[in-house]
Amino acid sequence: MDALVYIVETLLRLALFVVLLRLLMQWSRSDFRNPIGQAIVKLTNPLILPLRRVLPPMGKLDTASIVGVVLIALVQVAVVLALRGYGLPGPMWIRAVVVEIVHTTLWTYFYAIVAYALLSFVAPGGYSPLQALLASLCEPVLRPIRRWIPAIAGLDLSPLWACIAIQALLIALRV
Repeated sequence: MDALVYIVETLLRLALFVVLLRLLMQWSRSDFRNPIGQAIVKLTNPLILPLRRVLPPMGKLDTASIVGVVLIALVQVAVVLALRGYGLPGPMWIRAVVVEIVHTTLWTYFYAIVAYALLSFVAPGGYSPLQALLASLCEPVLRPIRRWIPAIAGLDLSPLWACIAIQALLIALRV
């Protein structure tokens, strides 16, 4: 039974990651003509397009993507709790859904910042679709840190401090 829970939880977490990534790309104004952006759009369109017909955007806020993230997180929490035998939904579901969304967002940014920092060492100044996507996602997070902690001898430590802050938030979520 544990293997089944693991497989279902992993697949639903990947679905949440992709839909959340689409939302984060919209918020960070990433280039959706990027091949990776195109793949994310094609993967999420079966969920987002029907929602978009029902839920119009509110200004710059894409309500369909937000509802899509919440729906996937709700399904994930519901299915995993049902598979583990916790029964009918209760008030803890809302908290579990919010924690799951925040948890997935923080881990997404953590891995994006680590990959962005590694790519800056491997191919500085180069272009790849992944590097462009990571730059558009990570720069809004790293820019404020760079204002407080400038580069030391040309070494930018803002990814390190961002990862430390993200890990601290993840530890605080466990409580």
